[in-house]
Amino acid sequence: MNFIKKTFDKARPAFNEGGKLKSLRSVFEGFESFLLVPNATSQSGVSIHDAIDSKRIMSMVVIALMPAMLFGMYNIGYQHYMAAGLQGGLMEMFSYGLLALLPKIVVSYVVGLGIEFVVAQYKHEEIQEGYLVTGLIVPLILPINCPLWMMAVAIAFAVIFAKEIFGGTGMNIFNVALIARAFLFFSYSSKMTGDDVWVAKESILGLGKDLPDSFTCATPLAEVGSGNVTASLNDIIVGLIPGSVGETSVVAIALGAVLLLWTGIASWKTMLSVFVGGGLTAALFHATGSTPLEWYEHLVLGGFCFGAVFMATDPVTSARTEGGKYIYGLLIGVIAVLVRVLNPGYPEGMMLAILFMNLFAPLIDYCFVQRNISHRTKRAKANNR
Repeated sequence: MNFIKKTFDKARPAFNEGGKLKSLRSVFEGFESFLLVPNATSQSGVSIHDAIDSKRIMSMVVIALMPAMLFGMYNIGYQHYMAAGLQGGLMEMFSYGLLALLPKIVVSYVVGLGIEFVVAQYKHEEIQEGYLVTGLIVPLILPINCPLWMMAVAIAFAVIFAKEIFGGTGMNIFNVALIARAFLFFSYSSKMTGDDVWVAKESILGLGKDLPDSFTCATPLAEVGSGNVTASLNDIIVGLIPGSVGETSVVAIALGAVLLLWTGIASWKTMLSVFVGGGLTAALFHATGSTPLEWYEHLVLGGFCFGAVFMATDPVTSARTEGGKYIYGLLIGVIAVLVRVLNPGYPEGMMLAILFMNLFAPLIDYCFVQRNISHRTKRAKANNR
C-alpha cells in the first residue's frame, strides 16, 4: 500500500496545474480515489463526518454481488455441460462459466467507465464510483448468449442517456443497469427472450463442446405458460436452472441481502415491501385461478429476488422517505406479478416494475414530505393557542 501511495505522490505533479498531463487530472484522481483513501478533506461547512463514503458503499455492494456472480459462473458451466451430455467436475464447470462471463464483465467496465472518464474530463469534474456496481450488475441480469457488441451499445446508451445527461452519479432518475436491459429487450428482443438464449452453446478453450444452433432450453418461468415446469423447487432455490446469469440462485442472493442489510446500505423496508406486495398479489391471482404458481413460487422465480435486493433498494432511484419506502416497494411487487400474470407474452415483470416506480419515487417522497409539513403546521398552531 505504501508503494502505491508513493507512486501516486511521485506522479501527482505531472497531473496538477502546469504539469504535462494536467488534462488527465480527472483520470489520475479517479484511480487514486479508487485505490487509496483521498487525503482531501472538507475545511468548513461540515457539521457531521461519516466513516462511510460512496466508494465504500459501492465496494460493499460489489462484495454483496459476489455470491450471485460466482454461483452464476458455476451455473453457466453446469447448464452447458448438462445440455451437452458431458460429465464435469465443479472446477471444470466453474472455469467454463468464468471464461464465458469474464469478457462481458470486461466489456461492461471498459465501455461504462470509459464514457464516465471522457465525460469527467470534458466537464473538468472528479470521476465518481457509481459505475462500479452498475458495471457488475449489467452482465448478471443478461442471458449468457447476449452478444458483446449489443451489450456495449446498450451500456453506452444507458450511461449517456440515463445517467450523464441527468448530471452523473446520484442524479439519475432511472436505474442505469435496468435501462441497459430495457434497451436490449426492446431493441434486440430475440437475444433477450425465447428459449435459445439461456445456455452457452460454444466450447471455450477446450472446455465443453459446441451445441447445435437449434438447441433450446426454457426458463422455469417461461414454462409456466405451457403448464410444464420441469425444475424442482429445490433446484429453483439453489439456482441450478436456466436464466440470467446472476438471478437464478435465491441462496446466493440471500447472502448478499444479509450483508446489505447488516451494513445498513439497503433499506429493509423497501426490500420487505417488495416481497410482501408480490406475495399478496400472487396469492390473490392463485386463489382466483389466474396463475398456477403458488405465491412463494413467484417470489423465487425469475429476477424477482435479485431485483428486490439489488435494484429496488438503489438509494439514488428509490424512495427516500421512511414511509415512502413501504409504498414504493409494495407497488414494485404488485406490478411485477401483474405483468407476469396478465401479459403472457412477457413472463418476467421485475424490470418494468422497478423502472415504472423509479418514475414515481419522487412523487411518493413529495407526498410524504408535504404530509409531514402539514402535520407539523397543525401541531404548531395547536401549541400556540
